[in-house]
Formats: sequence, C-alpha cells, structure tokens
Amino acid sequence: AQMDDQLPSRKAPSFCSLRYGLCLLLHFCNVVMMSQRMCLSLTVVAMVNSTDPHGSPNTSTKDLLDNIKNPRYNWSPKIQGVILSSILYGMLIVNIPVGYLSGIYSIRKMVSCALILSSLSSLLIPLAADAGEIPLIACRVVQGLGQGTVSVAQHMVWVKWAPPLERGRLTSLSVSGLMLGPFIALLATGFICQALGWPFVFYIFGACGCALGLSWFILFYDDPKDHPCISVDEKEFITSSLVAQNGLLSALPYLFSWLLGILVGQVADLFLSRNMFRVITVRKLFTTLGLLLPSLFGICLCHLSSGFHSTIIFLILASATVVFCIVGILINPLDIAPRYYGFLKGVTVLIGMTGGLTSSTLAGIILNRDPESSWPKIFFLMAAINVISLTFYLIFAKAEIQDWAKEKQHTRL
Repeated sequence: AQMDDQLPSRKAPSFCSLRYGLCLLLHFCNVVMMSQRMCLSLTVVAMVNSTDPHGSPNTSTKDLLDNIKNPRYNWSPKIQGVILSSILYGMLIVNIPVGYLSGIYSIRKMVSCALILSSLSSLLIPLAADAGEIPLIACRVVQGLGQGTVSVAQHMVWVKWAPPLERGRLTSLSVSGLMLGPFIALLATGFICQALGWPFVFYIFGACGCALGLSWFILFYDDPKDHPCISVDEKEFITSSLVAQNGLLSALPYLFSWLLGILVGQVADLFLSRNMFRVITVRKLFTTLGLLLPSLFGICLCHLSSGFHSTIIFLILASATVVFCIVGILINPLDIAPRYYGFLKGVTVLIGMTGGLTSSTLAGIILNRDPESSWPKIFFLMAAINVISLTFYLIFAKAEIQDWAKEKQHTRL
C-alpha cells in the first residue's frame, strides 16, 4: 500500500521524549474528566439517601452534623435519571461543531479551556444542587459541553505530534485514561463521601481538572516545531515521519480496559514497525477482535456464568475487549483523512452517542416486559449489530489517504 511505503524504518526516541510526556498529561486529563463525569452516579446515593431530607424535631446532633457534611435532597427516581443523563445532552450538542472547529482553531486553547470549563462546573455542582434541580441540570449540561469538546478535539493532537509508527500507542495511551477514570472515581468516591462529605468529591476532582487544564495550556503547543522544550532529534523525527464494594466491582471492567488499552497500542505498532502486517490488515484485525470478542463474552455471560466469579470474569472480558477497536476502527479516520480527522471524529462520536442513548432506551423497553429472561435477547441483539457492522467495515475499510482528503497544490506557469 502507498501508506506502508512511506512508513519510516529508523528508530525514534520514545519514552523519554516530549511527545510521550504530553501523551501522559493527556492521559491524566482524560482520567480526571471521566472521574468528574462518573462520580455523580455514586454520590447520588448519599445525596438522596434519606426519607426525611429536611430533618425532624427528634433529629439527633449526630444526624444534624451529617446533614451538614452530606446535604440530602428529595429527588424522585425520574429526576435522578434526568440529572445523571443531562451531561450527555451537552456532549451531543458540541460533537460535530468541535470536530469542524478543531481543524481550524488552536487545539491547545480548545482542550485547556474546555477542561477548565468542565472542572469549574464540577466545583459548582454542590452549590447548584442546593439551588434546585434545574440549576444542577444546567450545570451538568455545561459540563457536558466542556467534556464533549475535549473528547473530540484531543484526537487532533496526534495529527502533528504522532509519527505513523506510534499513532496506535500514543492514541491508546492517552485515550486509556477514559477507562481508568471511572475506576478511580468509583473507588475513591465512597471513601471521600464517608470522610469529608459528598461535596468534596466534586471539589477535589474539579480542582484537579483546573490544574491539569492550566498545565496543558502551558506545556502543549499545536505544532512540535514551535515547542521551546523539544529536542532537535525528536523534532526532526516527528516532522520527517509525518504523512499529513459496589464501587470496586463496578470499577474493575474499567481497570482492565485501561490496562488492555495500553497493551493493544503497543502490539499494533509492533506489527507495523516490523512490517508484519499492512496498516489496513492491522486495522481490520483489531476491529474484528473489538467487535466479536465482546459479543462472544456477552453471550457467555448469559449462558455459561454459573456463579458470582464467572459472571464477574465474563463481564470484565466483555467490557475490556472493546478497546481493541481503539487501534482499529477508531483510529482509522487518521489514516484516510488526517486533514479532516477532527471533523470525522466529531461525526462518528455523535453517531456513537446517539446509538448509546437509543440502545439504553431499547434495553429498558425489552427489560420492562420481562426483567428476568430478557437479558439473553439483549446480548444476542448486540452480537447481531456488531457482526453486521463488522461485515460492512471489512468490505469497505481503507487505510490510504483518500483523494478527497489530500491537499491540492496549485502551481503557476
């Protein structure tokens, strides 16, 4: 393939380099961003876990102090659902606009400002909750605007900073923070709520996000050629090689996704650097694993899990093996259209999130009819959708820069 012929064969400075330092920083930005998104799903238990949120004449001093540390609200299950899902509406709004704008404006400013916006929203959540449901929902929507911007715009970082043979590992290492974040959030939230009160969950994750947002603005430059701290060797390499208990159990799948996500990036780039497979072969191989293995383990979860431990194992495997797609179909737009990578990611993320919202609604309808025996139907439906999608991808996928994505050079006679 044309793209394979352009891959450089010389060895590059790797882990002790600026691009890997920035990748690690982006990894932690994703960790904090996902922690901010997920922590409310656990703090909501402490926020509404009271039959008498306003106290009573017989309330003890200990209960009064606990109510000060952990304010409680009389939210119905319907309101809780709206509050938890409201962040997704903010993310849906910005996906396509950010995908387009990330190809025009500074990624440095977009990512740092959006992460700070998400973090400030996290800091304001306790105050918004005191003000009522509407201010809290509005705060979560604004947080979704910030997180949606980071989720899409961050992929444009690797258009200029990632050499072709390192795209897989740099992308997977940075994006794997999205898997580690829920693990940390679900693990730490319970301890913070018990020791300090649930508001401090949002204060801590919000403060960390603000610090990381400022760090990204200070340390990252849109073009490696402009960075004052980059070494001459690394700059030459990059520029010459570019081709244009409840909590713990809930967190385990994300932990294994994080570990596997880092591993698959290394393996994919190893296949390419040693010329074992073509780029398109690597993309199709890992996409096949990322779509078929979750389907297989999901079906096993319904029919072969005979006890608690086997259920947990199949659940972890079904969730973790999705990350094979990171170095498959998820990174494929960078191969075919690096010039429009941000816009394409915005479109695909929007389609994916729409599918997520639709699938949740459809699963609820199916389970409402027969809660006990409907899970196999859901997993078989998921498997069927994955197989159909995979078949379409295997037939039409490409890995060369497409003609419509090439920059046209005009010459004067």
